[in-house]
Amino acid sequence: MTTLTERAAGLPRTSASGRVRTIAYWACTVSLAFMMISGAYGEYTHQYGTLETHTILGYPTYFISLIATWKVLGSAAILVPGFARLKEWAYAGMFFNMSGAFISHLVEHDYGSAGMHLTVTAGICALVVASWALRPADRSFVRAG
Repeated sequence: MTTLTERAAGLPRTSASGRVRTIAYWACTVSLAFMMISGAYGEYTHQYGTLETHTILGYPTYFISLIATWKVLGSAAILVPGFARLKEWAYAGMFFNMSGAFISHLVEHDYGSAGMHLTVTAGICALVVASWALRPADRSFVRAG
């Protein structure tokens, strides 16, 4: 509950919907960072299927390490405080990476068992959008003027 003095001072109200939004933001963001970092780990260590999948999609093998590095850096960018512009670029990069993976799997008819490649990449895209849309004002980049 906010007091009259807090409202008069212009302090933000803490509402139940604000708390739910904050919890949803952190749940999406931490899940997204975990998925990106675990995906990067699999790519760095050439886990089963990683090389095969990149080969099926027609990407060169050196591309795996490049993608993995950007996943780690992007995850760090969305988790640390500040750097609002960097966060925007990280979200954009994650969206381009995962939507590109979705389209690549779709075009090459590499759906995985039960459409897993499509389901996972689409789900991560949705998580990127949700984390971006739910982020608090102090973590978003708003152009002045």
